[in-house]
Amino acid sequence: MADTDDKKAKKAGKPQRAEKKPDKAEKPARAQKAEKVDKAAAAAKAVEKADKAGDGKADKPAAAPEQRVPARLKVQFDQAIRARLAEQFGYKNRMQTPLLDKVVINMGIGEAVADRKKVESAAADLALIAGQKAVITKARKSIATYKVRAGQPIGCKVTLRKARMYEFVDRLINIALPRVRDFRGLSPKSFDGRGNYTLGIKEHIVFPEIDYDKAADIWGMDITVCTTARNDDEARALLTAFNFPFRQ
Repeated sequence: MADTDDKKAKKAGKPQRAEKKPDKAEKPARAQKAEKVDKAAAAAKAVEKADKAGDGKADKPAAAPEQRVPARLKVQFDQAIRARLAEQFGYKNRMQTPLLDKVVINMGIGEAVADRKKVESAAADLALIAGQKAVITKARKSIATYKVRAGQPIGCKVTLRKARMYEFVDRLINIALPRVRDFRGLSPKSFDGRGNYTLGIKEHIVFPEIDYDKAADIWGMDITVCTTARNDDEARALLTAFNFPFRQ
């Protein structure tokens, strides 16, 4: 009993070690790792949600705008032809100088009365030549003599302006007209008195865009060059400056 009391006294006299309580700020390594994984998953979900909301377009870099080279004839007009016409007709204001307004190409398909596919084929060829979709024209009234009904497709046309107009005129003058069979120049009398000029081509295959071997038929076309000229003399001088091959 005495020994037991001594042991109890020693234990009572010894300072006991304070138990280390886990600090709340210090977390086990596994818990910290799991928390990092959860945060990364939450961030990935947030990014995915933002992409779905904006269809992913916000993160993609914007495409650079295409820089189109100006038409050769347009540059030639601004640098040389405008000043030449102003000197020839004595214009005091540069805005008085006549310029090209538009080009209208028209193809009349008489065979379309019996076969509608002829018009669609001609419209496809005209789109290749002009570089722009052609519009199918329809008859305004019925003509029994030609077996034409009102609303029936009988041709196609296209109107060109600005850059496409200058590009077409360039190809017409330098490529298409020299390929015309027995070409002797354009008639200088085909003006309408208001500055507009019209010429006719019998075969549309003179344009290099049309493959002769693949062409189903050969059609003619009327090309009207509309200008802002006030009379035929100004329009003739403008087209001559663009190297239109008029007969002398």
